[in-house]
Amino acid sequence: MSIDPKDAAASQWRNLEQSSGKSQAEWLTLANSKNFAKHSELVNWLKSEFALGHGNANLIAHCAKQAAAGGEPAADDLLAAQYSGAKSALKPLYDELVGYINSLGSDVELSPKKAYVSVRRNKQFALIQPSTATRLDLGLNLKGVEPDGILEASGSFSAMCSHRIRLASAADIDDTVKHWLAEAYNHS
Repeated sequence: MSIDPKDAAASQWRNLEQSSGKSQAEWLTLANSKNFAKHSELVNWLKSEFALGHGNANLIAHCAKQAAAGGEPAADDLLAAQYSGAKSALKPLYDELVGYINSLGSDVELSPKKAYVSVRRNKQFALIQPSTATRLDLGLNLKGVEPDGILEASGSFSAMCSHRIRLASAADIDDTVKHWLAEAYNHS
């Protein structure tokens, strides 16, 4: 069974409130009162000032920024922003890729983020990112699989996946790409 990221964050907030004695509202007010320019500055301050772990400090910083901006952006807005301007020509490629991914099973969840779309089942097994104006990068979680042909080690592309496949056209979504996507899906 897949764990909804919002449920996980709610559980993390409950645990943080219990261990710290501060409510979510108190943490967000405190974080927003600091006016740090960078996310990492706030995270580091929370870690040093309150001896928080990175996960809790990151949660507070992320939620404080969202609250200050008026709330979490809608998934459609995030996706539209990813495929706007010079990257708009990649949207049909994204749509074709998602069409295949959705055919893998009814338990697939697509979760747009600011720069990519997380593809989840029980856990994230892929991500889709418009990396340049002419290329989508398909990140895959295939632990223990050696890079082979178009299946590259992810390297600096993303710490959230083990491999990457570069896609520039619909013709690139061939049987090999579908095979690796199905493997990642089956192992998640």
